Amino acid sequence: MGKEIERKFMVKEGTWRNVKGTRYRQGYLNSAKERNVRVRTMEDKAYLTIKGIAIGASRMEFEYEIPPRDANELLEICEKPLVEKTRYKVQEGGFVWEVDEFFRENQGLIVAEVELESEDQEFPKPDWVGEEVTGDSRYFNSNLIKNPYTNWS
Repeated sequence: MGKEIERKFMVKEGTWRNVKGTRYRQGYLNSAKERNVRVRTMEDKAYLTIKGIAIGASRMEFEYEIPPRDANELLEICEKPLVEKTRYKVQEGGFVWEVDEFFRENQGLIVAEVELESEDQEFPKPDWVGEEVTGDSRYFNSNLIKNPYTNWS
């Protein structure tokens, strides 16, 4: 069984912009909070990911590479809108921070995630990391299709 432990934060402008980003398109075949099934493309790769319910900063996660052509066909039947973003992988303080800058219906949202080995693991925060939003379900990618960032007041 795979397990994901990550914390999520708002992002301010900073040195993370110096890293080359990768464009992602992703959709959800199932976006239920108890389990979601995601299809994602980036460059010439594609993945099918199944995630369980988040308990704190942890949840089950299983990810499988699939043919890009299959992923593009699956994206056509996913819940809409699709999530489109650029991901920047930033090495800082011995950790890899994944900064996601969203577009289209989620334009203006920028968040960073850091993956940890345990929920209580200590880590240094770069100066461009802002407020923690780990427990706020509005920021889950699977919820951004139901309530896009541009609809928030």
